[in-house]
Amino acid sequence: MRMRKLAWLFAAALSASAAHAADNVRIAFIDPLSGPFANIGESELRHFQMIAEMINARGGVLGRKLEIVPMDNKTSPQDSVLQLKSAIDQGIHYITQGNGSNVAHALVDTLDKHNKRNPDQAVLYLNYAAVDPALTNEKCTFFHFRFDADADMKMAGIVEAIAENKALSKVYLLNQDYAFGQAVSRAAKAMLPKRRPDIQIVGDDLHPLGKVKDFAPYISKIKASGAQAVITGNWGNDLALLVKASKEAGLAVEYYTYYGGVTGTPPAIGESGVGHVKMVSAWHANVGTPHAAKIHAAYRERYKNAKDDYFFNLSNVLEMLVKAMEAAKSIDPLPVARAMEGMKFQADTGEVTMRADNHQLIQPIYISTFARIDGKATKLEVDRSGYGFRTDTRIESKNTVLPTTCKMERP
Repeated sequence: MRMRKLAWLFAAALSASAAHAADNVRIAFIDPLSGPFANIGESELRHFQMIAEMINARGGVLGRKLEIVPMDNKTSPQDSVLQLKSAIDQGIHYITQGNGSNVAHALVDTLDKHNKRNPDQAVLYLNYAAVDPALTNEKCTFFHFRFDADADMKMAGIVEAIAENKALSKVYLLNQDYAFGQAVSRAAKAMLPKRRPDIQIVGDDLHPLGKVKDFAPYISKIKASGAQAVITGNWGNDLALLVKASKEAGLAVEYYTYYGGVTGTPPAIGESGVGHVKMVSAWHANVGTPHAAKIHAAYRERYKNAKDDYFFNLSNVLEMLVKAMEAAKSIDPLPVARAMEGMKFQADTGEVTMRADNHQLIQPIYISTFARIDGKATKLEVDRSGYGFRTDTRIESKNTVLPTTCKMERP
């Protein structure tokens, strides 16, 4: 009798726990937690979890808590689709992803078909870092919102920085061979000649994503070309290994990067990168706002053994989601998506706006340079490396807006 009672109590407790979890606003995190880019995915997951905890500590949203549900996609489009289908089967209505525009395209295609066939089970995709411009142009879809500046917006910033450097006459393009890397190459070839027709593009190489173990052959080609600068969209190990090979070969070029501050890269860059590695980004640790410094300190306190501290602009994703839910008075994706269109939000870097016509977040963009910590312009280190980024230029939101070819169908 007592055993039956204990079993009943245990079952009741499980049922209550499941019901409580079902009340949470669950967001599937579909990114690499294994494989060559696992360190990046794990870092991003930690940032999302901490930001969700901070929101939950102040009451969550509409009486509910945010819950981040990790789903390992191994950086594979096929595995990502399987994880999306698993999220749908679990009744999850929100997903987030950022590592790889090839993955983003697969998710958009699958999600678009699902939402059209199952409007009552719609899923909203919060894209925090997959920046192929096509995703908010010809491939735009109502249930996809991007929170990072796209590759063309960032390239415009890089080109402006290069244009101001009169000493540069030869530039090399080196990128990963997938949607984003190809977009970086295209944008550089389209924008640079218009702004600085005197600059030669002396090389344009694409390499397999996450497969190159030794970048020495590419460094030899860059050296032989006479290039003084390299534009690269490489990220994760593909950037860290590239910069390491450059250092070992004594190649003193300027690297204009999209992801120079991402986990693992600053320690690999080290002293040889000081003054030579530049980054275009929507955020970095030394943007100078009090809240940015506060959240940086909170992260290090929350994860005492973690070296990474790069992805704080992910707070825009969850904060805007909460704001949209509160405006819609609902957690259902359709009214939330409608509330998010055109929404203005006060972020760490100033006011940001979610464009209604293509669902691209408009925000300031920074060009920064890798530097030693000096307690002044470079106060906060990245990756506990002793180095950080100092702002060279801030491009205001209104100057980052580009035309769009998006022709969105709305439900």
